[in-house]
Amino acid sequence: MTPDNLSALALSIRVALVATLLNAAIGIPLAYLLARRRFRGRGVVDLLVTLPLVLPPTVTGYYLIVVLGRRGWLGAPIYGLTGWTIAFTWYAAVVAATIMALPLLVRTARAAIESVDRDLEKAAFTLGRSEWRTALEVTLPLARNGILAGLVLAFARALGEFGATLMLAGNIPGRTTTVPLAIYTSVQTGETGEALALVAMLTALSCVVLVVAGRLGARAT
Repeated sequence: MTPDNLSALALSIRVALVATLLNAAIGIPLAYLLARRRFRGRGVVDLLVTLPLVLPPTVTGYYLIVVLGRRGWLGAPIYGLTGWTIAFTWYAAVVAATIMALPLLVRTARAAIESVDRDLEKAAFTLGRSEWRTALEVTLPLARNGILAGLVLAFARALGEFGATLMLAGNIPGRTTTVPLAIYTSVQTGETGEALALVAMLTALSCVVLVVAGRLGARAT
């Protein structure tokens, strides 16, 4: 493991952790809304959340450039006011990982929330609990294992994100190079030993994550 590879590993873990925290803050409320509320535009929201799961990551990365790039819809005004752009920074890697991992969390958490018996929620309502207190005290605790499984899967997806990260964050050693990008660089430069070591490490970590997610998902059913 070279210093550059260790730096890539540290950055990958940091990006995956931050992306998972952002997914928890965004994805769990969104999963609850999709599972328990009927509102206008619900189908569109569901479509937009699921879209990164089926689109090629490079396409999602292109959309992110259009929105957040230096000349993007949001990126241009931010750059004009501050002279700073999110593109080609580690924050861009976080954004890409968050967007790509969000569908896994939302779909898993939504299924867990929908499996909660509505009669238990109605009982809480009859005891004077508001909807948000019922969600916090009844629904989400009962769906806890499924939500945790979704978070674990989101972490794994963020850890292995490649295409969208390459498009928005680039592949700058020591700044935006994550483990998947380091593997790509090692293969391109013929450093097969380094590539094999990184692949083995990422595969082992992914296996551990899948086992944990599987056990949590089994407990949720």
